[in-house]
Amino acid sequence: MHLVDYLIFAIYFLVLLGIGFYFYFKNEDLEDYFVGGRSISSTHVGLSIVATDVGGGFSIGLGGLGFTMGISGSWLLFTGLIGAWLAAVLTVPKLKQLDAKVGLLTYPDFLAFKYGKNVALIAAIISCIGYLGFTAGQMLAGAKLAAGSVFSEVSIMDPLSFSLLVMAIIIVFYTALGGIKAVIYTDTVQWIILLSGLLFLGLPFAYQELGGWHAIKAALPPSHFSLTNISAVTVINWAFVIIPIWFIAMTLYQRVYACKNVKEAKKAFYIAGLFEYPVMAFLGVALGMMARVAFPASDPEMALPRLLGHVLPIGISGFVLASYFSAVMSTADSCLIASSGNLTNDIWMKIFTKNKSAKTIIIVSQIATLLLGILAYVMANSFTSVLSVVLHAYGFMVSGLLIPTLVAYFSKKTDERAAIISMLGGGGFTFFAILMGLKMPFELDSTVFGILLSAVLYPLAYTIRRKRTEIA
Repeated sequence: MHLVDYLIFAIYFLVLLGIGFYFYFKNEDLEDYFVGGRSISSTHVGLSIVATDVGGGFSIGLGGLGFTMGISGSWLLFTGLIGAWLAAVLTVPKLKQLDAKVGLLTYPDFLAFKYGKNVALIAAIISCIGYLGFTAGQMLAGAKLAAGSVFSEVSIMDPLSFSLLVMAIIIVFYTALGGIKAVIYTDTVQWIILLSGLLFLGLPFAYQELGGWHAIKAALPPSHFSLTNISAVTVINWAFVIIPIWFIAMTLYQRVYACKNVKEAKKAFYIAGLFEYPVMAFLGVALGMMARVAFPASDPEMALPRLLGHVLPIGISGFVLASYFSAVMSTADSCLIASSGNLTNDIWMKIFTKNKSAKTIIIVSQIATLLLGILAYVMANSFTSVLSVVLHAYGFMVSGLLIPTLVAYFSKKTDERAAIISMLGGGGFTFFAILMGLKMPFELDSTVFGILLSAVLYPLAYTIRRKRTEIA
């Protein structure tokens, strides 16, 4: 990279830190810090949602899928479109109406209203752990991006290790300063930078540099140009992992609360779905396919950063790479503040303290963000694949949280003990399977069986409890 590219990077991150400082002095209470005063427009929220969901992990992961399987990798984000629009129709109106009545701050607040504080506490622990892993995945994504481009020739230490340290510092301090307002408003800018950088600069310049359509087609297997170059079980696994996240993700609940009303909240989810598929889905895999042409022997998730860092002209390279770092920041900051919100609002405040001032709680939240960021950095050092980390984090959360959440929305048969058993059973099974590397029947993801187990345990526990109550 040229000095001009490094200058673009420096200016970009200084601006981000400046925004964080600005909102640090603007946050007056918990609603400002966690849900933006419930006054943010659907456009800002919608772009923030897609920037968060298709951030570093999926952006780098999509490039890797384009590298390995071609345009069939786009099916990954088709599940995101389905999830976003289903949520917009089925759950977002109910959630925002409830929020308008009682004033919610987090996802566990919703479960506390429906089940009680014990269910909310367990949900907060599951969500906090899941988002901690998700944040670690984003740090690794940013590190791979930097190691393949900005810091590819660093001699102080291993480029990937150095990049991971730099990304962790920037993400943690920026997020701790500003809260959700800084996250949402910068997400809007970051997503515009990402989309315009990739669509109008990255794609056409890489296309021309590689020799155009005939050269690209000749260098790739024919299967890379087919939408059927994927197994049915892979699509099923993606559907079970990704679609349910739209019903239980802390980051999405915070954005629903941040909207002005039901109409704005629904519109935000529709906007997010469209940008996920087809826009980002095909853009991401197309760039991954070009990266394979340029660097066929590379790590699939490192090829795209190398393409952007080495193929594009001076100045253009810095801008497009900054757009990818935007994606990483958009997801990492949202996931980190979600994990921090769970730890502070849903665990610490409920157990250890009462009647603390809003300023004190914000300070505690910032400290929690710092500590969780350090933990995420430690976790990221033990990972190798960005996409697998993201999908594992998703899988763990949905296995434990999906069934009790759907019951809370659509059934009057809510039961605290049944919800706890369902959460611990489903989430615990998937966590154990991931930790032990267990292989599931028919090559299905452990999330499929975790959700099914949770779905069996809830009505079973509910029925047994009701029968015991009747006998007593």
